[in-house]
Amino acid sequence: MGRPVQVWLAPAGAEPRPAAHDLLLELAGTLVDRPRLSHDKSGRPHIPGLAVSVSYSQQLVAVAAAYGGPVGVDLEEVRGRDVAGLAERWFGARELEWMGRQEDELVAFLRLWTSKEAVGKALGLGLGEAGLRREMPLGGGAVESVPGLVVTHVPWPGAVLTVAAPTSRVEVSRRSPTLDPSCARG
Repeated sequence: MGRPVQVWLAPAGAEPRPAAHDLLLELAGTLVDRPRLSHDKSGRPHIPGLAVSVSYSQQLVAVAAAYGGPVGVDLEEVRGRDVAGLAERWFGARELEWMGRQEDELVAFLRLWTSKEAVGKALGLGLGEAGLRREMPLGGGAVESVPGLVVTHVPWPGAVLTVAAPTSRVEVSRRSPTLDPSCARG
């Protein structure tokens, strides 16, 4: 089954992007010696010897790393917003039907959206190149259009956190005393 994907979360602070990079280097330092962070032309992070991904919101940063890739992580805070237009534009009929049957339509939307983002990051494509149109597994699981890639939703209070990787084994660490581990479910 392979080694698990390591996911660390921390508060975003005043500058989420640098906070995410610092957290990624800290995580990478537990997996490889003297990690070096660089970025490709699109801004995607790279650390030799690891598959890595970052995501951040106003309140949280999430980073993922694994020895085997590809890996993508995405997170969105659960906060009121109108998602109907985005869903109608970018989701397929099956995804829209599933979303409409869920108890919390916003969380269902965010699970599909973060799945698309995480898969796009894992493939190095982002949401471009049909990433938003790629159908996602409803509720997580194997991505039919990308053999060997699995979408895993990680419970987190107040957010939707999704990992795309060759394995569904995901280990989450909270890297701050303000992120109470007892709050995490799963």
